[in-house]
Amino acid sequence: MYRFAPTSDLSLNSLRVALYNYIFAKQSGDMFVVRIEDSQKDKNFEDKEVLELLEIFGIRYDNLYYQSENTKYYLQFASYLMDKKQAFACFCTKEETKDKKYSGKCLHVSQEELLNNNLPFTIRIKKPESSITFEDIIKGKITYESDDVDSFVIMSQEKYPTYNFACAIDDMIQGIKYIIREDKHISNTPKQEHIRRVLGYNEEIKYAHVPSFKDVNYNVKELLDMGYMPESIINYLILAGNETPKEIFGFDEALSWFEIKNISKKPVKFDIEKLNQINREHIKLVEDVELSKRIGYSCASIGKLAKLYTKECNTTLEIKEKIDTIFAPKNSLDYKKDLELLKEIVKEAPYFDKFSEFKKYVEEKSGLEDEKTLKILLTGSKDCPDLEEIYPLIKNYLTEIAR
Repeated sequence: MYRFAPTSDLSLNSLRVALYNYIFAKQSGDMFVVRIEDSQKDKNFEDKEVLELLEIFGIRYDNLYYQSENTKYYLQFASYLMDKKQAFACFCTKEETKDKKYSGKCLHVSQEELLNNNLPFTIRIKKPESSITFEDIIKGKITYESDDVDSFVIMSQEKYPTYNFACAIDDMIQGIKYIIREDKHISNTPKQEHIRRVLGYNEEIKYAHVPSFKDVNYNVKELLDMGYMPESIINYLILAGNETPKEIFGFDEALSWFEIKNISKKPVKFDIEKLNQINREHIKLVEDVELSKRIGYSCASIGKLAKLYTKECNTTLEIKEKIDTIFAPKNSLDYKKDLELLKEIVKEAPYFDKFSEFKKYVEEKSGLEDEKTLKILLTGSKDCPDLEEIYPLIKNYLTEIAR
């Protein structure tokens, strides 16, 4: 079983991890679980938005799991560890533990002292007696010494489980066999391994800690709003820092050859220009009618027209602005008189199948041989794709365009 556990709004790094887990689940025919880690009191993020974004990217989960629904289990396991003398009450204040290294002050509090103490307390698990080693498919063998793990808090004073305690319990209960997550969590791994071992859980869990992107200035929702398509973002996330047989591909293609061991061990700089290139290529691959719908229209001709603008536009939002301008009223102080003349001629013109015939008719009626004014009338700009290419795609809308 594979799991994706968002702890906040969906970042590009989080989506990358979700995608890798989903690919592995698909390749192995195993289940894919989304776990909302909301067990801590201060956790507050829009899980609904995260789930909606996963759906947009075609990431379908087999089960949805909320940590907050399982608080009783965390309390039961914490009590069990205390009964077994593997965990203890800690009355140290935040000030006393602000350096994050535990002094061991409360390790030997007697039962009598504990019963007579009304102060708030956390619950700490005793530090491991030996080093903890685990294998990471990306980074290799990793070892943490006992002092590095220390006696860490597993339950807060308010009796909420800490991140590591809840994760360790959940992965154990759910039978997670492979954990793929950002490498910022790598220091949590020995703690979670320690918790499970103390509880007597000896099933092996494999790990892959994925290096995070550097210099990312956008989250997933922002990229979508900017007009980057889901399939393009997926392509980029699989390609970046990875060995792939081709540069432009779909998700289904990646399923046949993706291997996480080929991912770079070092962080990869987020490259917006590379994403631009990939997005342009995927825009060309989308069916014409579908592309038309994505920019707010509904016919194949507009989809074909949109693809002409990939020579100068990177995103569907930029292309939409170009297409919207074609159908917007045209006004230009520099060409006002000529524009008004052309508008009347085009509105009354007969149907011409070929651009050469249309152009000849307009020139004869107007006496204008400069194509600049005609470009402005038909596209809203002097700088546009060749009218010879554009005309066949807009010839049925000329009356509307010449408003």
